[in-house]
Amino acid sequence: MLRGVLEDPTAAAAATLSADAPRPVSSGVLEIEDAVIESRGLRISYGRKEAIRGVDLRIPRNRVTAIIGPSGCGKSTYLRAINRMNDTIRGCRTQGELLVDREDVYGPDVDPVLLRRKVGLIFQKPNPFPKTVYRNVAFGAELHYRATREEIDGVVGHALRQANLWDEVKDRLHEGALGLSGGQQQRLCIARALAIEPEVLLMDEPCSALDPEEDLRLEDLMFELKKSMTIVIVTHNMQQAARVADYTAFLYLGRLVEFNRTRDLFERPRETLTENYITGRFG
Repeated sequence: MLRGVLEDPTAAAAATLSADAPRPVSSGVLEIEDAVIESRGLRISYGRKEAIRGVDLRIPRNRVTAIIGPSGCGKSTYLRAINRMNDTIRGCRTQGELLVDREDVYGPDVDPVLLRRKVGLIFQKPNPFPKTVYRNVAFGAELHYRATREEIDGVVGHALRQANLWDEVKDRLHEGALGLSGGQQQRLCIARALAIEPEVLLMDEPCSALDPEEDLRLEDLMFELKKSMTIVIVTHNMQQAARVADYTAFLYLGRLVEFNRTRDLFERPRETLTENYITGRFG
């Protein structure tokens, strides 16, 4: 059943809100008591171009947080910084602090490989390996764990069920993953990430290449996954943000303009710039 854009997008999470829920503070921003991700004065540059300009943001645990804003505002740069995927871009420089579970991910003792096991990333376009369905999901588990074949079989089955894909591929496990539909490939990539049991799942425009039916399947999957992990999604689709996100951050020209509960941000934006963006006056 389709959920309306301004129908309460946080209804699914209302029952789980407790004493750790954020509350407004004098500055007009939200104070998040249990933040799994926190940036403090975060600045990210590509050569002379500054893409993120002093962003302070606390992202709550076991919720879906959407990052919205026009193209080029720094959404994907911020997202990729969380598991240090920006390290792969030549000339990218990061300043300030970015913490996951209170540990600075850019600290000298942090191993990016282990960080990415904890913080998974789903890209805009599905990127399955040119291997079988089974080998795609088993890859990470075999890389990170010493496990028997039976244990790997269990991991693969569990991850595919988590990604709501098992019933569609259980008879195709040893066929090539590239033969799956686009939506199935995206859910396979999610299963591959889930197989190593991340605590945080980052999603960079995960529905942009999907048809509406697969789009809704993926949105429903986010509601299930946030019971056990934190999800941060970058999206240009404000209707999607309104449907799936508990909280939304609006970035513009590399700066955080506003962060609030999604319903409040969409219905009662504090900043004129936010209102102009969500009502389509620019973007």
